[in-house]
Amino acid sequence: MGCHCLQYTITPSGAMTAQRDEAHFWLNGYVNKQNCRIWSEANPQVYVETPLHPEKLTVWCALWAGGIIDPYFFKNDEGHNVTVNGDRYRAMITNFFIPELNNHDVQELWFQQDGATCHTARATIDLLKDTFSDRLISRFGPVSWLPRSCDLTPLDYFLLGYVKSLVYADKPQTLHHLEDNIRRVIADIRLQMLEKVIENWTSRLDYIRASHGSHMPEILFKR
Repeated sequence: MGCHCLQYTITPSGAMTAQRDEAHFWLNGYVNKQNCRIWSEANPQVYVETPLHPEKLTVWCALWAGGIIDPYFFKNDEGHNVTVNGDRYRAMITNFFIPELNNHDVQELWFQQDGATCHTARATIDLLKDTFSDRLISRFGPVSWLPRSCDLTPLDYFLLGYVKSLVYADKPQTLHHLEDNIRRVIADIRLQMLEKVIENWTSRLDYIRASHGSHMPEILFKR
């Protein structure tokens, strides 16, 4: 995906930017608009209800050149897996991300997020402004980030694909097993790899700036 009508600000030299995003990790199966399908196998009066949506985890993660914040799994008070909404996202930022960030030696961090509704609700933007002041790169934030620009988001072009390529190697059969695999794969990512990812990210920004927001060639950043 390329970028048009470029509007972004490069962070000051030496500053660090943390990119964050969520992703669904499905235990198995495929996506379908229906929740279930009704089958009649022998007796037309007896039905077997077969879910079409397999179980899934919704995982949040953040990275910068110096490390990765431990993955956060969205769950309700009963420990059941849930998807993201504004209240859950803000609770995660307040109760998980900020305390975790305080455990790292990070100064003048810029926070980048995409334009999902739960990320850009007024209450969410206010919370992030209180935390990062003008060092927020987001729709409706002090520094806007171009929507639908996956080429420029390390979570999209690196982390999520990398993790998904490894967590299913031993064919996990339970969500607990899948969650353990996700934690293990992310914990095994070394700083040298993250440094290369961020170098690639800055190369992408340099290319977009020089080309005035044109499409990036598909093979330009393949390694």
